[in-house]
Amino acid sequence: MTIPRGTAQSPKYQRLAADLRRRIAEGEFTADAALPVESELERQYGVARNTVRLAVDVLVNEGRLVRLQGKGTYLREHPVLDHRAFGPTPTPAPRDCLAAPSAVYLGEAAEAGRELSTDFEMMIVRARVDIAERLGLRPGEAIVVRRQLRLLDREPYSIEESHYRAGLAAGTPLMEPDPVEGGDEAVLATLGRTEVGAVDHLVARMPGPEEAQWFQGGPGVPLVVQTRVTYDRRGPVRVIETRYSADRSRLVYGVGDLGARTSLPAPAAPVDPARADAT
Repeated sequence: MTIPRGTAQSPKYQRLAADLRRRIAEGEFTADAALPVESELERQYGVARNTVRLAVDVLVNEGRLVRLQGKGTYLREHPVLDHRAFGPTPTPAPRDCLAAPSAVYLGEAAEAGRELSTDFEMMIVRARVDIAERLGLRPGEAIVVRRQLRLLDREPYSIEESHYRAGLAAGTPLMEPDPVEGGDEAVLATLGRTEVGAVDHLVARMPGPEEAQWFQGGPGVPLVVQTRVTYDRRGPVRVIETRYSADRSRLVYGVGDLGARTSLPAPAAPVDPARADAT
């Protein structure tokens, strides 16, 4: 077995890591069996032990592999949940009303046969510059944040924070330190602020220390951050920022008229970029 040539600037351990990614993507290794030990990989590729160790370190840092003391190196697999970030509005529902996020998550977890649980908290904080801009506020104005820490089968899945103008939330159940029956959407509807549209901004970034501690991901696993600004006929209603660990979730978007479908089609398996790197 040989290491792909790659570019002249590509260190040998990186090319070895790329080939190991390819083998993982092609299903050569399984989650219930340890990968070949370092001496066996050394023999397979004809490289020094340190090259093997560095290559495995790369995949450990990416969250693909995990070393278990005294047992070996295994695939680190997290079941991936498809979250329909946009899609057909469930029926019955008011015309043009956005689907309630909490109901969507519950349905998806049930379809996947997984248990969804949520820890909830409410805070009053100073608005970040980006949140204030999207809500039409001055930076530093007080806002109400309702945070949901979602777990699937007791494994951290997402952090969702809904940001409201203090004036909108004041005197309503949105100020309560507990979830609202029917979801925040029910409160907004009673206030005449039914959300009918939204704009999403998606970015990927590395987690901060507190996020890394909560998600318990590998040191090289990024977050996917979805920032959704919702609107009614009068303007912006709230900003929902949801952070996902990139190895556990996949956002699915439906585009155009989907009336002929009862559900969004399952997406194809992602192509591992290592397969392109290894050629």
